[in-house]
Amino acid sequence: MEAKQGNIRIEIKGNVYEYPSGTTLLDISRDFQKEYDSQIILAFVNNKLRELFKHVNDNCSIRFVTVSEDAGHKTYQRGMVLVMLKAIYSEFGNENVHKVSVEYAISNGLYCDYVGTEALTEERILSIKKRMLDLVQRDIPFMKRSIGTDDAIELFRRYRMYDKEKLFRYRRVSKANIYNLDGFEDYYYGYMPPRSGMLKYFDIMKYNDGILLLLPNKKKPTFVETFVPQPKLYETLREANDWARMMDIPNVGALNDVISKGNMNELILVQEALQEKKISDIAENIKKSGGKKFIMIAGPSSSGKTTFSHRLSIQLKAHGFKPHPIAVDNYFVDRDNTPKDEDGNFNFEILDAIDIEQFNKDMTDLMNGKTVEMPVFNFVSGKREYKGDFLTLGPDDVLVIEGIHGLNDALSYTLPRESKFKIYISALTQLNIDEHNRIPTTDGRLIRRMVRDARTRGASAQKTISMWPSVRRGEDENIFPFQEDADVMFNSALIYELSVLKQYAEPILFGIDRNCPEYVEAKRLLKFLDYFIGAPSESVPKNSILKEFLGGSCFNV
Repeated sequence: MEAKQGNIRIEIKGNVYEYPSGTTLLDISRDFQKEYDSQIILAFVNNKLRELFKHVNDNCSIRFVTVSEDAGHKTYQRGMVLVMLKAIYSEFGNENVHKVSVEYAISNGLYCDYVGTEALTEERILSIKKRMLDLVQRDIPFMKRSIGTDDAIELFRRYRMYDKEKLFRYRRVSKANIYNLDGFEDYYYGYMPPRSGMLKYFDIMKYNDGILLLLPNKKKPTFVETFVPQPKLYETLREANDWARMMDIPNVGALNDVISKGNMNELILVQEALQEKKISDIAENIKKSGGKKFIMIAGPSSSGKTTFSHRLSIQLKAHGFKPHPIAVDNYFVDRDNTPKDEDGNFNFEILDAIDIEQFNKDMTDLMNGKTVEMPVFNFVSGKREYKGDFLTLGPDDVLVIEGIHGLNDALSYTLPRESKFKIYISALTQLNIDEHNRIPTTDGRLIRRMVRDARTRGASAQKTISMWPSVRRGEDENIFPFQEDADVMFNSALIYELSVLKQYAEPILFGIDRNCPEYVEAKRLLKFLDYFIGAPSESVPKNSILKEFLGGSCFNV
């Protein structure tokens, strides 16, 4: 590209260009869009993430962010939510819409509850979609304005967005950024696209009693895949929402109310009791199923699998079983034989990292009544060891097997399906910031892991954040594809946990240097945690899943 005349110099991809002072990032991005495979939607200016409608007034370096990157994909998603809301309120009329709440992710969609005086029909869905397409085609700018917090509270009271009104009562910042799309105003946690014309790829459908907004994923940003129902996941998420509504805590503002009024202890006890009842129900289900010898537990990182397996074992004992914990990690192949990823690092996430043959031989022998010496993997030497731990299964004995491949029948291919009971566990956050800003389940798990890694492994928050994309890729490949094969799902998220984790996560996040690549994510998480009133951890029971991350558990976790 030829240099343009102007009075500021901008470095992009190692080359320097001249632009007139005051040029918008959007205008600059248009000159470079053809060099990118995906839509540019944000930009780093001197390592600070910026929206594209921002003006550039000084010499700087710029790195563009596309919808194929995490920050860009989330921005695309937020923009699509605002487009959908504008279309819904236009379709029904503001006075007829009581509430539209973005609840949770299912497959490639966002499930949204709708409450209003007019019915949500298939015809209405088609009309809403047409309105959304019209908003995209008109390429309307997302306008942003900053107003005082008190003014924001009054604004959302007037709009009958009471979740946001309550949320802002606890905000310590003096200003709030309000986005406007064609006259429809709302607040969003995170950045927005510059114009609606960027949001070309989406679909919308009626799903049960609500709306499903279908979006492309990061790998295929111009393609919306056909929706694949996940009924077990949906029911688990719906149950979590029912719990939240039963306790009258559907969002962060309501949680802050409970804490500020001194009712945190009761909330903790009720939430823990609900989880314990669920674990007891699972044990009862296993007993009623009959003939189950292998309880297979799998879930993504920081789901609390270890504590859950201990608590399930206690409930199994209460139901007449003799449970024995088995960690699939003890069947790792020796370090010399561990497969490596494309970067040459050991890949412990794939099935080939497990000695499947030995695992199946041992499990089959146990099922057939033979005595087996159980291995222990030495993570220091990188070798499997045997230390005289012999096991024989009697009529009431069951194995509680925990590992990321537990739901994949390729791990236990010699074991009859009727001998296995599969449990999928994940921290499926039932709490939203407000009706239009959901909390991704991955954020809760990442914060859990940061706190635990800092406590048990001496790992910095920066290191945990840096490795998180690799962890997520492993989950996408080895865990999520098998979750619907589970006999039951268990949600390990606790409605109060982020208020407690906040006290532990904030100090280590503040320790991340502003100039490192992980700072942007740290800043986002700090802003996120700022919505919560902090709560002490003293009242968290010693057998709580949360103690696996905070420390002080009564189990060996």
